[in-house]
Amino acid sequence: MIKNLQRVLIKGGVLSPSELKQIVEMAEKMGLDGIHFGSRQDIILPGIETDPALKKFFPSINLDSNLEYTVQNIVSSYVSADIFASTPWLSGATYLYILEQFPYEPRLKINIADARQQIVPLYTGQLNFVTSEEEDYWFLYVRLPHWASLQPYPVLVHTWDIGKVAQTIEAVYEEVQDVTELFEEVNTEIDANNRTISTPLNVPFQAFPYYEGMNKMNINQYWLGLYWRNNLYNLKFLKAMCNVCLECKIGKICLTPWKSFIVKGIHKKDKLAWEKLLGSFGINVRHSSLELNWHLPLADEEALELKRFIVRNFDQNDISTYGLTFGIKSSHGEDFTSIVIEKNPVPQIVREFSIRPTYNVLYSENFDPNRRSYISYAQDIDRIELPGLLMELSQMYFKQLGENEDNSIDHTSSNTESLIDIKTYQCAECFTIYDSRYGDELQQIQPGITFEQLPNSYSCPVCAAPKDSFVKKIEKESSTAV
Repeated sequence: MIKNLQRVLIKGGVLSPSELKQIVEMAEKMGLDGIHFGSRQDIILPGIETDPALKKFFPSINLDSNLEYTVQNIVSSYVSADIFASTPWLSGATYLYILEQFPYEPRLKINIADARQQIVPLYTGQLNFVTSEEEDYWFLYVRLPHWASLQPYPVLVHTWDIGKVAQTIEAVYEEVQDVTELFEEVNTEIDANNRTISTPLNVPFQAFPYYEGMNKMNINQYWLGLYWRNNLYNLKFLKAMCNVCLECKIGKICLTPWKSFIVKGIHKKDKLAWEKLLGSFGINVRHSSLELNWHLPLADEEALELKRFIVRNFDQNDISTYGLTFGIKSSHGEDFTSIVIEKNPVPQIVREFSIRPTYNVLYSENFDPNRRSYISYAQDIDRIELPGLLMELSQMYFKQLGENEDNSIDHTSSNTESLIDIKTYQCAECFTIYDSRYGDELQQIQPGITFEQLPNSYSCPVCAAPKDSFVKKIEKESSTAV
């Protein structure tokens, strides 16, 4: 893992070629050869301390040193406008107007997303604005830092009110305990053109799109998606690309949450100039879809190598994962993929020894990451077993695809209602879980015996730690999971 990462905030994941060129020039002055893109559509400068004098040369660049996250980048699905499925009334210009409503730096994570697209996650923010079918009105789903679950705001929010509603929530949220109290506080502070929710939010399932290469946009225009396997984008190429954008009158460059970027509006007459640019730098723009549907922790070489190992196995077995997404989970990352691979922490008791890591595999309900309800498929497995298990899940996905007449998400109320609280206890020494639903077969403890009912002499079946070393955990689980 690279240390000293620094973040450049890119509001909504949208910037002009001139702005990107400035960032590239700053990175060059820092002695860098490349930059990373982050999962919240920001830009990450790797592995070097910032010279304070640089900020004088580049005053317009919003740099957050050491990833302190005292401010947050706004995520938006502007990148999908005009090239992927979209809500009819929502245009690229509307996104830009909304983003102009945020002259302040948010402390809360804000997502502004079209319900009909799949490339940008809907609910990984703390304030999640999602399009409704009513023109210029948005659902709002809230999960404040001190809340355990996502809660629906009781009214629709108008497009022109999104900025002031978000800013008002920023001012009052710390003392608010639920969404009803939040709504009352916001209504006290501002006048907003709200509308009653007449139809619940239904999010139709969309297969994850292929987002790389030169693609038709309309009769005379193309869009270009670019992706680097190691998420380290060469500065010389980026600067040359910015110059071509300026020559071809390209106004915006769009970052995706998949650590890639898209250039829209390339005119047919300029297509050759872009092909020459890509060819001169040897850029490959047709990676397998097996490569593009992964979300990895930033600058994590171990996760990148694990992905390569799995993708090689997929390729050798000639399987399809079209429509699915895979994620390797970091300790602080958000889950927004169909299938998640978790690396288990090394138990404290054996940390001085070299042992093989183990992994858990989870999949989202109906393989739709927007449901945010994950079901365990396998636990404590070896790396060598991962490709086979993921291929099994891929087959399960295709088998169930289209079986339900209504494959949408009904958000009449909180989308966490399908989750139940599961109380378990975890050994602090080796992380073994005691779950009353299963008991402890090794010590002849039957299912249904709560942790509190266990005798004081109970000890961990793996490392023999005493009962008082277990720590209570509350986990969310799908009430329909088996």
